[in-house]
Amino acid sequence: MLALAHTFTLDRTEARHVSVELDIRAGLPAFTIVGMADPSVREARERIQTAIRNCGFEFPGRRITVNLAPGDLPKAGPGFDLAIACALLVASGQLAPVRLERLALFGELALDGTIRPCGGALAVAEAARDQGFQTIALACASGHEAGLVDGIHVAGLHSLQGAVRVLRGGRPDPLPPPPSERTRRHDGRLPDLGEVRGRHHAVRALILAAAGGHNILFTGAPGTGKTMLARRLPSILPPLTRTEAIEVLRIASAAGARPLELPRDRPFRAPHHSITAAGLVGGARQSQLGEVVLAHRGVLFLDELSEFSRPALEALRQPLEDGRIAISRARHSTIHPTRFMLVAATNPCPCGHAGEATRCRCSPAELARHRRRLSGPLLDRIDLHLGIHREVGEDLSAPPLTSSAKARAEVAEARERQATRARSTGVLLNAELHSSSLLAHARLDRDGETILSEARRSGLLSARGEQRLLRVARTLADLDGRRRVSAHDVAAALALRCEAQLARSA
Repeated sequence: MLALAHTFTLDRTEARHVSVELDIRAGLPAFTIVGMADPSVREARERIQTAIRNCGFEFPGRRITVNLAPGDLPKAGPGFDLAIACALLVASGQLAPVRLERLALFGELALDGTIRPCGGALAVAEAARDQGFQTIALACASGHEAGLVDGIHVAGLHSLQGAVRVLRGGRPDPLPPPPSERTRRHDGRLPDLGEVRGRHHAVRALILAAAGGHNILFTGAPGTGKTMLARRLPSILPPLTRTEAIEVLRIASAAGARPLELPRDRPFRAPHHSITAAGLVGGARQSQLGEVVLAHRGVLFLDELSEFSRPALEALRQPLEDGRIAISRARHSTIHPTRFMLVAATNPCPCGHAGEATRCRCSPAELARHRRRLSGPLLDRIDLHLGIHREVGEDLSAPPLTSSAKARAEVAEARERQATRARSTGVLLNAELHSSSLLAHARLDRDGETILSEARRSGLLSARGEQRLLRVARTLADLDGRRRVSAHDVAAALALRCEAQLARSA
């Protein structure tokens, strides 16, 4: 007898529909799974056989063939257990097939029949809804995560007996109590800008980056506060919207997290400089998500930027430019979103004290070699370049420029102005504005055009750099509450470009 069930497999952050076709016929006892199943799927045979018997059902001693369709889609993970077990019970006549084809099943079976949660429940629930299923049955522990998806009913299951009860028209098992509401944001655990003394120009640049979603690079000697400033960026960013939170949650769930509620804080990823290119952007294995994907809608902080390998840094070009990463391998290719803010810090030379004649001992060749570690195309994709110098006689007891609460309010106002414009452009942040939108919303006056033309003629700006400069100038105007970009905004944005930094140091 033939039975058909429906489940899903994770392709990194996306869920793909899989039809489980199970056939039982006379012959020597065998249990075969076909359809590009990896070892974790083939091992389901032992789990399913033992779970069915321990739950009081009969495991047929006949020839069993399971086909996971489509056959050209790689299948991985233990989430197929529940669908295969239910299809086997239907094919063996122990369960009526009436409801099996009308709901999606997703879960791992323990040997005693308990249903364990699997990663990616949110993505699976979204895919099931998009495929037209009205109900998805999965482990109770994943119920709240799947329930965040609108338009689909979640049936929680504790065990295989519960799945049989649901397939016979009974009620699902009750979900555990929802997580209690608690204040998680700005409760003192995030470093505050109010702890920063001095460095007023760097604090203003950090607020500018947060307001427009711009990438920023801090360059300075050790101990000048580069890392301190970067780690305070999350405290001034606005909370995630519901749409953004679902995007972040889908990625976190696919990476193995077990979230119970929508996150509010934006991701902050800070990989070590020994990370490989595959670790940064994603590897060949379907389950391997890169740091650029995990930082989506948040911040990617690369400390000691010049110490990262050249292949890893060059792999950042496409994510920074397009807001997505396309990974192609021999058997499949995937595209992931990578809308993140890059915050980086680096030393100006190998010893870290370039510009301090009494301390720097680097030769011209060493300085040139150090600068070549960061390629021009990569630096061109970073909007703000800020040099931080050691301030002689700085007063560490002086009052701070601002606090995170005040800066966050300032950032929120600037982003609200951008959201108002987004009704016509569809782009929420200035850092993501397209060329056509820039012409409409970053129109310059005569003095601004003169400054831009002079920078263009002197070779300080590439075509990409010019567009990024206009985006920063637009954010400067938004922070001041002005509708028109002024010449002052253009000059300030130009001073923060890497080309201007290099021209001053030459």
